Amino acid sequence: MALTLPAHPDPLAERIHRSGLLHELAHGLGGPFHYLLPERFDANLAAFRAALADAGVDGRIHYAKKANKASVFVDRCAAADTGVDVASLGELRDALGHGVRGEHLVVTGPAKSAPLLRVAVRQGALIAVDAPDELEHLLGLDGGRPARVLLRRHPPSQPGSRFGLDDGQLHRALERCAAAGDAVRMEGFSFHLSGYAVRPRADLAGELVELCLHARSLGLPADRISIGGGFPVDYVAADAWDAFLTAQRPGHYHGEKSFAAGDFYPYHSPVAGADALRAILAARPGGTGPSLAERLRQAGVTLLLEPGRALLDRAGSSVFPVQGVKDRAGYGIVTVDGTSLSLSEQWFASEYLPEPVLLRAAPSPADPADLADPADLADRPYRACVGGASCLDSDLLTWRKIAFPARPRVGDLLVYPNTAGYQMDSNESPFHELPLPPKVVVDHSGDRPRWRLDR
Repeated sequence: MALTLPAHPDPLAERIHRSGLLHELAHGLGGPFHYLLPERFDANLAAFRAALADAGVDGRIHYAKKANKASVFVDRCAAADTGVDVASLGELRDALGHGVRGEHLVVTGPAKSAPLLRVAVRQGALIAVDAPDELEHLLGLDGGRPARVLLRRHPPSQPGSRFGLDDGQLHRALERCAAAGDAVRMEGFSFHLSGYAVRPRADLAGELVELCLHARSLGLPADRISIGGGFPVDYVAADAWDAFLTAQRPGHYHGEKSFAAGDFYPYHSPVAGADALRAILAARPGGTGPSLAERLRQAGVTLLLEPGRALLDRAGSSVFPVQGVKDRAGYGIVTVDGTSLSLSEQWFASEYLPEPVLLRAAPSPADPADLADPADLADRPYRACVGGASCLDSDLLTWRKIAFPARPRVGDLLVYPNTAGYQMDSNESPFHELPLPPKVVVDHSGDRPRWRLDR
């Protein structure tokens, strides 16, 4: 029996699917593509801002640019006076080039290059210092202005993390900043925390507030903390997710591939996006005393956020034309134009589980595949995995045997829903000299969707 795991219904996406636009784009672009819905980004950003305002917390949001390379989302940040989180010189230049002001950039990542640090200082960006030698490098720069820094705290709850300064390094870094005078402006602290749980973030954020108070006693400004990203996205319904985790076994996958429940992103989350921020702000660090929101207000500390996936929730999908179908015992293998490099969960030895939507093309009598067996045209359920167009056995977009409503045909489209957050381009490569799937920006200002290529 096939496992089903459909994404939450999305009326806007369904409108696009009914419009015929995606088939037009597949014909015009000649291959796979991603479509983007920037109004969804705007709505998610507004929801995060509302959560901060409702809690009475002074905060600033920095979009984690690594989550999607599309320019349109950085354009939206510039228009909305929103910050951007960058981790490379290329990302920094791109953000500046799209109108984001330097002081609205936060530079994260480990072991930043010397050119990145030099430009970041000159542009007035805020730099999350991850190691003692990085701080020393900044203190030695002549950037014409003080280096704005956050000291990144190594998370005590995740001793295996490679990010941040441990207790001794943090103590010495504070002393160096206090002695550096105008060479540096130490504005506060940050952390990088894996996972999506509310409590660890609230607990560590509470510790950073106390560190700010300590740093002020040394004469440092220390008026802000960054809790990074890690705001989950809710892709599928709770009952479908629970049933999937309980029932899934190797027989549900091509080649009897085995996945443990822990191999998958948590595609259902009861508290997600801006609601996760609300939960963090309402939590009591350490389980006692005032809420995090109250502690931030009392200490006069600004909260910085770096969401990526959560700002891109339902802001785009990935479209692959069907290139061929072959039958195996009990199921089929659909081959699409494109590769699994455009669905980046395979980077984590996992797979993207919200299942693709089959959009049928009009039957073409001239297509030999349609004439091979009239029974193939019957609209009856058909189980199949989905493979890419490369010559690698492991190039599968979906190892799971999806229960399609009908046998896919050449020219049909498979639309993987809600892929804008990390899936589209984290791992894309022009393997086999295949062009990278273009990104198409779709808007709905008229009676039917309009589109343009992302710049």
